[in-house]
Formats: sequence, C-alpha cells, structure tokens
Amino acid sequence: MLKNPFKKGSTSYTDFETMRDLSWHCSKCELKSGQAKTWQVWRQEIGLKLKQDENNNFYKKIFCDTCEITTVHRGLESLEIDTLNIKPRTNMPTKLRKRIIDYYDNIDAYSLRKEPDNKLEIDHRTPQVRWTEGEDKNDVNMSEEKIQEKFMLLTRENNLLKSRQCEKCAETDKRGTGYGIEFWYEGDENWDENIKCKGCFWHDPQAWRDEVAKILKEGKIK
Repeated sequence: MLKNPFKKGSTSYTDFETMRDLSWHCSKCELKSGQAKTWQVWRQEIGLKLKQDENNNFYKKIFCDTCEITTVHRGLESLEIDTLNIKPRTNMPTKLRKRIIDYYDNIDAYSLRKEPDNKLEIDHRTPQVRWTEGEDKNDVNMSEEKIQEKFMLLTRENNLLKSRQCEKCAETDKRGTGYGIEFWYEGDENWDENIKCKGCFWHDPQAWRDEVAKILKEGKIK
C-alpha cells in the first residue's frame, strides 16, 4: 500500500487518508483542501492519480447528503504514483530572474506600477494548472522573445489574484475577466483547447489592454 506522501498533520495528509478508499468525497464537508492548486500539485508534482468525471475534469459534481446540495467531489483513482505525468517546474536562475525584471523595467503587469525587485515575482503566463508537460529548462541566456512569451512580473498579491482566476477557469472552463470587463481578444468566455489561454486578460494583461485600446480608438464601442 502506498505510504502517505505528505507531512503528517498537514491538510493534504488528512485528505489523502480520507481518499484512500478510492471513493468520491465532498470537498465541502469531507475534504480540508479548498484550492484547485492543491490538486494540481497532487497530480503534477506528486504524481497521484485523481478520478475524472465524464468530461475529464479532475472532480465530479455530486449531490451530497450531508450538505444537502450538489457539491464538487474529489477522489483518488488509484494508490499508485503516475510518474509519466509529473510536470515539475524548473528552477529559476538568479541571473535570469534579474534579466526578466530588467526586461520589464520592474513593472507589475496588472497594476502597471513600478515595484522594487523584492516585491516582484516571476509568473508564468500559462498557469501550471494548464500545463500538459513539464517545464523546459530556464536557461540564463533565454532570448527576450522567449521571456516575453513565457513570463510576466506580478507582486505577490496580484500573483495570488491571477492564481485564483486560473484555478477557477481550470475547474469550470470559464475564463476570467480583466478589471471585471467581459472581453477576450481571442475566443470568448469559454476556455478553448485550440487557443488555450490566449486572449484572456490574465494570460497577457498588456496585450489585452492594447486590444481594448484599439477598439476604443476605432470607435467600435460607444
């Protein structure tokens, strides 16, 4: 039997013990972990196999007799580690971090405010929850084109805001909005496998703002 891979006493340790029976469990009254990020880590960093519903979501909406409402349920598919689907992040070299911060001139992509180095985090445009494979090596000599394609700068607060939006999108396939404005410059509110995250504010705030500016300049919105 697979040993619990989490630290004893942690939330994930408790949830793993609950889910050992390989049944569906209510995320509101049975499980302690409330964020989609937790289950992403279970799958992509630990290699645990989670149950999927008929639409291949790693959860299922089921009526809970205890809560007396339909809730998100989660469960383990097996007690084996799926090593083939582990998708780890690659370490960020200090010199590359400095290059990225300098490339963006310390500007937070969400607020457009210039921030000190120690307040900024290097964030992936495509969230890990949407990765289909592990991250390529972050070479210190990465081209500026690759930096632009892959990363942006966010403060910790704004990075958490983005994470919550991306986690919700991964669960519902409904894309988030920028500043509450329902606009996507490619696709619509529904996450599309063909365009993936492109067109969403949270994937590239500056590209999103540029497209809004074009529409306003052309007078398409009155």
